[in-house]
Amino acid sequence: MYEEFSVKDRWSGEELHCRWKGTQVAIATRHADAVDVRFDVNGRAMWIALPLEAWSKHKLLTGKVITDQLTVQIAGRFLKQLVEEGYDSRREIYTMTVEEVLAHLDFVVAEARALGRCRRLKTGNRE
Repeated sequence: MYEEFSVKDRWSGEELHCRWKGTQVAIATRHADAVDVRFDVNGRAMWIALPLEAWSKHKLLTGKVITDQLTVQIAGRFLKQLVEEGYDSRREIYTMTVEEVLAHLDFVVAEARALGRCRRLKTGNRE
């Protein structure tokens, strides 16, 4: 679904190829309470930061955990929406709110159900 996709930039009309490259907990790297998901957008790094508070809130509300697979899908869907809405292409990192994470999670789960399942993330060697 959203680990690799193409989307057209709202302002330039340029076709952007977005590809998930990795996920890391930002506590160690940026001293932030977030999970950072990296995408390459036409070869340029772009990060989507998801606040860790979303994991505990989702667990409290539903009793379920946000998996690594869902994290990538949530961040990818958010990135796609940013591009379609005309994001600032010079920014390297975007931070989601807890509410945005939970809303995108609901959409991703609904889409996965409609497809019959969520595709597995590619792992191993990445360029």
